[in-house]
Amino acid sequence: MITKNKHRIFLSLFFFISGFTFATWASRIPTIKSTFNFNEAELGSALLALPIGSLIGLPISGWLVSRFNSRVPLAFGYGLNTIALALIGFAPNTLSLIVAMVMFAFTTRIFNISVNTQAIALQKQFDQKIIGSFHGFWSTGGIAGIAFSTFLLALNVSLQLHFMIVAAMALAATCYSYRFLLQNDRAKSGNKLVISKPDPYILYLGLVVFFAAICEGGMFDWSGIYFQEVIKVKIFTYGYLIFMTFMAMSRFASDLIIVRIGMPATYIMSAVCIVCGISMAIIFPHFWTAMAGFSLVGFGTAAVVPMSYALAGASRKYSPGMAISIITTYTITGMLLGPPMIGYLAHAFNLRVSFIIFGLCGLMLAPISQLFFKYKNSLEKLDS
Repeated sequence: MITKNKHRIFLSLFFFISGFTFATWASRIPTIKSTFNFNEAELGSALLALPIGSLIGLPISGWLVSRFNSRVPLAFGYGLNTIALALIGFAPNTLSLIVAMVMFAFTTRIFNISVNTQAIALQKQFDQKIIGSFHGFWSTGGIAGIAFSTFLLALNVSLQLHFMIVAAMALAATCYSYRFLLQNDRAKSGNKLVISKPDPYILYLGLVVFFAAICEGGMFDWSGIYFQEVIKVKIFTYGYLIFMTFMAMSRFASDLIIVRIGMPATYIMSAVCIVCGISMAIIFPHFWTAMAGFSLVGFGTAAVVPMSYALAGASRKYSPGMAISIITTYTITGMLLGPPMIGYLAHAFNLRVSFIIFGLCGLMLAPISQLFFKYKNSLEKLDS
């Protein structure tokens, strides 16, 4: 019999390697921009392939988590995701690049819903909060992925070889770890998407993660270019690395922070950190001030998605898998619409001006999160 701690270890491994894979892709976006000779607007247009792929996966991912135990689409989706990463590296032209990116986003969506469904199911077996630690491992994997990318950049390793190495390692880890994932976690009810007036409980959480995801996705895809073109440093992964480092530290600490100050205050703290951090990087575009600013943004964005997923799992209308599927639609849409939006604004104005979007999105976390808790409290009063 597999113990709950062993389930937790291998589920953490999946969060780690998926963060590693995503960081591998994001850290080499400047390389892709140079290889295909894209300007900011053209790169933004290319990045639109990601939200398209994600939205295509919406009905399929929801069906998969309602039809099967979550470990089946988790392993299947992530296995295909590693193949898509390799295909991005070997894309000979823009069309094939777009097709590979659509496949990458599509499989990322299936994996994300499945792995978070596993996390919520496993949380029920523990007395202490563990959701934040899973996302902390995702960010830690991101740090490792950026560090590995930085190392290979220093050695002038090609994009193709880089992506092939990462894809092979991730695929091997998936094949080995599959058997240690949680089984029989398919919910018996709430598995159908109800087309009706939006449920305020899910809508508020969706909007919160949407704005947080614009910040997160934009920083993933544009932090390297910001350091390359605005800060003008040769090793352009510094900004991404510091952002992911503070995001990881915050996620590991988030469970404790939530216990100490509560979720409503944690959302407010996140908003303040994002606004202050991005303002610092924009107003003072120098190496150390940008590093400090990106640190604050990483710390601020970290807790929002894990908190919101945990709250979504308590939905009265949907099963955890279906609730996460809906919330993930907002998350991935924000994460993948943010980068092209930044690209268009940077082309129309400049990259520094375009980063104001992150500050505005961070600011929106405060009022929307408080509306959610007001609604949640009203439901609890009706029950009492």
